[in-house]
Amino acid sequence: MRLIIKKDYDACAKWTADYIAGKIYSAVPTEEKPFVLGLPTGSTPLGVYKRLVELYEKGLISFKNVITFNMDEYSNLDENHPQSYHYFMNENFFSKIDIKKENVHILDGTAKNPKEECLSYEQMIRQVGGIDLFLGGCGGDGHIAFNEPGSSLTSRTRMKTLTEDTIIANARFFGGDCSRVPRTALTVGIGTITDAKEVLIMMTGLSKADALQHAVEESVSQMWPVTILQMHRNAIIIADDACTDKLRVGTVKYFNGIEEKVTDSYESVFSSK
Repeated sequence: MRLIIKKDYDACAKWTADYIAGKIYSAVPTEEKPFVLGLPTGSTPLGVYKRLVELYEKGLISFKNVITFNMDEYSNLDENHPQSYHYFMNENFFSKIDIKKENVHILDGTAKNPKEECLSYEQMIRQVGGIDLFLGGCGGDGHIAFNEPGSSLTSRTRMKTLTEDTIIANARFFGGDCSRVPRTALTVGIGTITDAKEVLIMMTGLSKADALQHAVEESVSQMWPVTILQMHRNAIIIADDACTDKLRVGTVKYFNGIEEKVTDSYESVFSSK
């Protein structure tokens, strides 16, 4: 596992977007062999999407041969609802790039048979050959997507009941009213995420310091789902300085020392643009 530490959120978002763009660019995707990208919603990826749109507008990257699968969607919210993840993705990313509508996949929270919807989602991922890179955020309790503490580390896409902590945290998107936050959601599982060839998790701010400390320095546990990244063959966590507050000094020095010797191929293409 790589841990990349940057000064602040903006630096993390830029690095992450440039890395993703570099992966797409290097893959030279075609209609017959597209690049498959897993994506999150929430406040964490907003800077990433803004930077990716900027690279697209400069003509440096195209999404014509990119297929996307989003992590989750609230139950019983129509795709036109301002707080649905369909709406979020279209407003903040998809409507601003050249991705084909048929290549965008987001779980249908209004599906009459949620179980069948989740099984179909897993099947669609398999049909395109799996996800090449899964981008995600992480909650302060270590959850990824809606896989709360206690979720199986081999879980697949399914309906989940949201914890009270998650409902309270997400109430800010619903005018601060917890009663308006859906109680369930459809979400990819931990196993779905870790099946990806590469997983990239962004963690920024002091509120995520405990989660980062567990992810890097503690043992793997379903009570801190993000710790599963320790078992992944190609996982990256990118964090800002504030998020490293709970890490040992030696841990920070170790990972910083490694990254001083690493030059990713995307850097020469995008980082200076």
